[in-house]
Amino acid sequence: MENNSQPKKYKFAFLIWLFIYPVFTLLSKSLMPLMTEIPSLLQNFILSLILVPLMVWGYIPYINKRFFNWLRK
Repeated sequence: MENNSQPKKYKFAFLIWLFIYPVFTLLSKSLMPLMTEIPSLLQNFILSLILVPLMVWGYIPYINKRFFNWLRK
């Protein structure tokens, strides 16, 4: 018997991608001109410092609440 309390991974991954792709694109387009002198590894680190908290404390709780039933169908 399937445990319906966990979200379907493919649906959850899709919703995460829907957030990450446009936000990462906007962040990189807006911040990269300010970080031209910084090595690319450090640029990616800075972008991840912004993106991960947005995901953990903003978007993931939102999608878990908003799409609760759909994620578990």
